[in-house]
Amino acid sequence: MLKNLKTILLRTWYRVLRQAKRIRLPLFEGLTLYAVLSFFIRGIVEGKITDRAASVAFSFFLALFPGIIFLFNLIPFFPIEGMENEVFYTFQRVLPPDTYDAARTTIDDILNNKRTDLLSFGFLFALVFATNGINSLISNFNNTIHQIDTRGFFKQQLVSVVLTIVLSFLFLVGLTIVIFSSGVINGLLNFFRLEVISPFIIETTRLLLMLSVVLLAIALMYNFGPSKKRQWRFISPGSLLATFLIVITSVGFSFYVSNFAQYNKLYGSIGTLMIILLWIYINAIVLILGFELNASIASLKNEQSQAELELDLET
Repeated sequence: MLKNLKTILLRTWYRVLRQAKRIRLPLFEGLTLYAVLSFFIRGIVEGKITDRAASVAFSFFLALFPGIIFLFNLIPFFPIEGMENEVFYTFQRVLPPDTYDAARTTIDDILNNKRTDLLSFGFLFALVFATNGINSLISNFNNTIHQIDTRGFFKQQLVSVVLTIVLSFLFLVGLTIVIFSSGVINGLLNFFRLEVISPFIIETTRLLLMLSVVLLAIALMYNFGPSKKRQWRFISPGSLLATFLIVITSVGFSFYVSNFAQYNKLYGSIGTLMIILLWIYINAIVLILGFELNASIASLKNEQSQAELELDLET
């Protein structure tokens, strides 16, 4: 019985390998699925991804709180009707219940009091620490085992600053979509005198817009972070993979924290910080995985090009 099962499994495995050697996906530059996966898996196994992700997560964790302080202190200077309720509603949907309860008092205090001193200091510290986070991410992109073009130290610092500013703008766009998309859609319906659209369509539109912002942000990091020149498509397999995994891991992690994890009961208020750090760490792994896929395709493509060039020279 066991021998027959082993035989069936081996035959199935060989069939899968044969098919993988024939499949050529659209964004894989004409490379077979088998070849790309071989390079990709080698990059994961030998690339110390968890260590690199831990470094990135720590850097972004340091940038998180100055960024939140700056953003929330900016909100009271734009007295938009219903903004406070929308912010609370958004955080209630995104954060686990225990985390939201712990953060609500602090958020309420910041939203209802204007502090110009915290606004200026928050901006400065947010820019410095966020730039450090982006720079750490780029450096860990460069630590891939695959051969890719990279920038020098000072150029990388400059690119980190520019990317930080651009990604911060995209973050504000995404936050605006989350908070105000329902009101904007309803306003457009009233303006054009259209019938009311179902909540499902509104939520789907909001989700697609958010996914577009996330995909654009990841594509910018992959294309203008480590490389001197474009080494893959702007919307690449890696950026698509990372966007998909971020959605899956975020939903799964939120479900896990809400239903199974007991961080706050075990660690008290520090449990909230542990949840945030763990979430950043998981997404750092996802970003590095997406980049490794792009690097695998680029490295394999370069090896094939060099082999073809050597063959031409020999003939």
